[in-house]
Formats: sequence, structure tokens, C-alpha cells
Amino acid sequence: MATKKVTVTIPEDLLEEIRGEAAERGLSAYVAEALRSKRDRDRLVELVGWLEEEHGPVTESERAEVRGELDDLDAEHARRATGQRRAGEAA
Repeated sequence: MATKKVTVTIPEDLLEEIRGEAAERGLSAYVAEALRSKRDRDRLVELVGWLEEEHGPVTESERAEVRGELDDLDAEHARRATGQRRAGEAA
């Protein structure tokens, strides 16, 4: 992949934190990943805006339903990560 060197200004305390977290990957890879993530979030916000224009805003009951589904997914992930079985599940 082609790359280009640029100059950016970053607060010193943030730079020191990032250097500690990015040690093995390198600062450039860390920053590129962060920029991709930010770009993706910005695009999602734009998509939500378009969808809300077309279909109306998300209701609180819809938000609550999705939060419940996410909680269920998180619980399932935690269960699988610890190797726990569901009640009645065969070994």
C-alpha cells in the first residue's frame, strides 16, 4: 500500500500514552488505524442521518430493544469466553 509522510501536531501527554500502547505496531500504524476508525464512525453518523431523514428518528423503545439484544450478545460472548455451558446443554 502506498503511504505518504505528513506532519501533525499532537498534545505531548497524548503522544506519550499512544507511544506506550503502539510500541510493537509502531506509531504510524496506530495513528492510521485510529484515523480509519474515526472515518468509519463519521460515515456511520452520516448514514444514521440519512436513514432518520427517510424513516424518522429511532424511538426510545427501539433503542431499549437493541440495548437488550446487545446485552444478550455480551452475555453470550462472556459465557463462551469462560467455557461455561447453558443449563441443560450437553458436554
